[in-house]
Amino acid sequence: MNQSQFLEPEVTIVVVPRERFSYTRESLESIYENTNYPFKLIYVDGGSPTHIKNYLATQAVEKKFQLIRTDHYLSPNHARNIGLRQVNSKYVVFIDNDVVVTPGWLQPLVDCAEATGATIVSPLICQYLPLHTEVHCAGGESGVKVETKGETTRRRIIEKIYKQGRKVADVRPQLQRQQTGLAEFHCMMVRTEIFAQIGLLDEGLLNTKEHVDLCIMVNEAGGTVYLEPESLVTYVPGPPLKWTDLHFYMLRWSDAWELASLKHLRDKWNLSEDEYFQNKYKRLGWRRDMTIVNPLVRKIPLGKLGSRVVGKVLRQIDKVLNHYLTSRYAKKYLQGSPNQIPPQQPPTSTMTASSQS
Repeated sequence: MNQSQFLEPEVTIVVVPRERFSYTRESLESIYENTNYPFKLIYVDGGSPTHIKNYLATQAVEKKFQLIRTDHYLSPNHARNIGLRQVNSKYVVFIDNDVVVTPGWLQPLVDCAEATGATIVSPLICQYLPLHTEVHCAGGESGVKVETKGETTRRRIIEKIYKQGRKVADVRPQLQRQQTGLAEFHCMMVRTEIFAQIGLLDEGLLNTKEHVDLCIMVNEAGGTVYLEPESLVTYVPGPPLKWTDLHFYMLRWSDAWELASLKHLRDKWNLSEDEYFQNKYKRLGWRRDMTIVNPLVRKIPLGKLGSRVVGKVLRQIDKVLNHYLTSRYAKKYLQGSPNQIPPQQPPTSTMTASSQS
């Protein structure tokens, strides 16, 4: 028996909820079917519906991974930190529960980190169905730009994603392993030791710009971000959404969470309240509008005028319902304020098991 079989895997995969639960099976099965590099897996289940909860419990026993569950919904960075606290391997891969990986995806990420010393390595991330055909993120830029005009100084956020919307077949032959400025939490591998330097992920960012924040912190700490296009994954956003997804989706993309996140980002990096933030404030709730309200409006055959009236009414209902849901959640789990994070509590159930190879 090879001595390497007794060594702990260098990679721990931490799976967390992104915005829904209905793609859980497809995502998890793709990881176990397409990963031949040794890994441990920690699955953080934040309040999934009963049928998903039961499925994950069964899979944890069969596949021998660690399952950590809370009976309430979690913001993404909160969920990631729950998993991160359990990690003792050299690398941690953060991946959302709506991501499908391709065969051999993990090995190139490790090879890149080992060859370059990278702190963060991003695969080539695709979006939508059919799988692995349209680029979502092929690296990018992040940071804080300081602009001075006369006596006025502005600090502006930098966020740029490369190649989004392009066809993989068109861009992949041109891409190579390279240093970049941006990785996304859909899937990224991080050198675990960096968290001893920068601390855990910032849970004040409840639902947006967490990846930008991490990349800026890593850069300021002297770390590097690399793109490894030999690794390919796809995130599959809704719609359609199951009814059991709606409550979490509405909380995840709530006005309150987004507004709190933007203000936290602004204050943390001392950013100017410029058009970037003004545009974000004006578009609060756009995901719910796109995913929930607009599909409902299109199903009502009332003509253009009728659709506009119905759409306006539904958006008002959405705002009221969204405020109610986030306020109720805040009172129960966030100590009354969406700016607060839930106090650390032991999960309701944890299953610990051996690694996968």
